[in-house]
Amino acid sequence: MRATAGRVLGVTGAGLLLALGCALLALVAGEQPLDLGEAFTDGTTAHTILVSLRLPRVVLAALVGAALAASGSMLQALLRNPLADPFVLGVSGGAALGATIAIALGFSTAGLLGLSGASVFALVGAVVSTALVLAVGRSSRAEGSTGTLLAGVIFNAFALAAIIFIKALVAPDKLGEVLFWLAGSLGHESWSALSFSGAIVALALLAMFTLAPRINLLMLGDDDAQSLGVDVRRTRLVLLLLASAAVSAAVALSGLVGFVGLLVPHLARLVLGADQRLSLPASALLGASFLMLADLAARLMFRVFHTEPPVGVITALLGGPLFLLLMMRRRA
Repeated sequence: MRATAGRVLGVTGAGLLLALGCALLALVAGEQPLDLGEAFTDGTTAHTILVSLRLPRVVLAALVGAALAASGSMLQALLRNPLADPFVLGVSGGAALGATIAIALGFSTAGLLGLSGASVFALVGAVVSTALVLAVGRSSRAEGSTGTLLAGVIFNAFALAAIIFIKALVAPDKLGEVLFWLAGSLGHESWSALSFSGAIVALALLAMFTLAPRINLLMLGDDDAQSLGVDVRRTRLVLLLLASAAVSAAVALSGLVGFVGLLVPHLARLVLGADQRLSLPASALLGASFLMLADLAARLMFRVFHTEPPVGVITALLGGPLFLLLMMRRRA
């Protein structure tokens, strides 16, 4: 689909309507259904549940889903690889290692700017790992983003080994907390934490959308993009930094939620094509909707199993078969 101003607005409007519908469903449904009339009446129990529990969690799901899906769409276009994932830059390894260290040292409850100790350590770990990966990638002689990708893969492998080592040493009660965080979960974050991370994600996604025409040119190849006036090296570095910032802010609150950044961009491209002016905002809004529905499914499972599985497990169970189905359909 060719991108025009009208189509961009139409796609964005349709995505917003879908996201709002999913948000409304996630607010009223769950392990305890809420009556809308009672929920919007101040002073009632339903109103307290809606404002204090449901609304922050739905906002967090939308924030994380939008960050992961938009970053995945941009990275797949930038690297010209449909299997590129937002965690390929070492963000997941650094965040997971930071959170694991915080939980092992007993810093999981202390916080800063409304963030828990694990979230603060995860954010710092993601930022530090991304800086190291980008520095190694720029110093290597590999062409394009190959050096950065290899550095990210190596750092993730190192972080995984360090996490396994720490898990072997921590107490059993903290081991469960580590595993739950690594599986990806949406808790009840404070509004100050949501505002802090939301501002980072919003600015990063807005900058990505502004650079969408340059991403389209980079998809043609470095030489063609350079001949059309794009500073390839600087633009690629800026885009990688933007993706890392968005994913770091999201992962610090949610843990490692897989398949959102891999599957949702494929769905957007199937409908809209590869033009980032359309697929990038569509991916962000579809990602928000997908994760809100996945979190709703996790909450509904409480009725059956009397426990709530991490949302990362739900996205893997849904995303894996759907991704294989898409790959088989494309091949056919």
